[in-house]
Amino acid sequence: MNHYDLLLIGAGHAHLGVLRRWARIERPPGRIALLSAGHEAWYSGMLPGLLAGRYVAADCQVELAPLCRAAKVELIIGQAEALSAVQQQMHLTDGRGLNADWLSLNVGAQVFCPPQMGAGMQVLAVKPFAEFLAGWQNWQADPQPMAILGGGAAGVELALALADQVPALALFCRGHLLAGHSAGLRMRALGHLRQRGVRVREDCPISRIDGDCLISGEAPVWRGQRLLLASGAQALPWLAQSGLDGDQAGFVQIATTLQSLSHPHIFAVGDCASLPGVRKSGVYSVRQAPVLAANLNAALRGLPLRHYRPQRQSLALLATGDGGALLSWRDYSAGGRLFGRWKDYLDRGFIQRHRLCG
Repeated sequence: MNHYDLLLIGAGHAHLGVLRRWARIERPPGRIALLSAGHEAWYSGMLPGLLAGRYVAADCQVELAPLCRAAKVELIIGQAEALSAVQQQMHLTDGRGLNADWLSLNVGAQVFCPPQMGAGMQVLAVKPFAEFLAGWQNWQADPQPMAILGGGAAGVELALALADQVPALALFCRGHLLAGHSAGLRMRALGHLRQRGVRVREDCPISRIDGDCLISGEAPVWRGQRLLLASGAQALPWLAQSGLDGDQAGFVQIATTLQSLSHPHIFAVGDCASLPGVRKSGVYSVRQAPVLAANLNAALRGLPLRHYRPQRQSLALLATGDGGALLSWRDYSAGGRLFGRWKDYLDRGFIQRHRLCG
């Protein structure tokens, strides 16, 4: 069992921000490691642009080894299998065990998949990104009609990125399209989807997959052989079974210091955590990074912790697949190439900031 003073689990947006800050400023004392499933961290905001052919894979990745070297943090490549919150131990699928005095979780979430009966439909989840891209490459070799499950920002961006690459595309939403966003953004998104020939079904939750049919309630609503999952976040099974206090969906309940309510030696941020006022969005994970970096430093030095206060409003920029983007800020919405260039500038800036280290 390898012991660390601090173990960062997952290479999410917040942990990348922590490493970047430690690379520029002296990192906390002790033995620190980052556990990641791969050698690169994907930036989710650029995935629709990658699928639309506006980026190549290397544009959307941060190499972890140079960043970890600059931050003087050990990089461990492995797949998490189980976490014991009481023992503060992480077990990997290859049999290795890791434990630490302090742990920090930035592992994201998995997408929801309806119960499936039979093998009549191929199902591909948008996460993990590397597995999704490999599956999508296979699908591209033989384009067929496709459905996307998920009416949030991810589902809309994916639909607009892929609409011209498949013979027919349907987008299914559990509730309203872009629920929680401004009415203006929703109407603009619907207009773009209709112009691109995407069939949008709102208030149509999918209860199960039966052969090659999507079933809503007891009614078949779509027939085909390919389904892309971009739907609501679900807690990773090993996280829900860790012993950490979670919300009804299994996400780790945290305090404003970003510590677990039940096990304060464990921090959690991003989509795997649950804090009132914080959405499952990369925007919030990025904003948590400065507070997390400060609090991990304070924890290792025995100093007081800071409190994270989520922003009340967040800017939304949705790629439209043609080089443009839709913008929403409070009740204001707009769209066009100018906002696409702005989104590209922000996305490339995120990647470059984390490549400067190493």
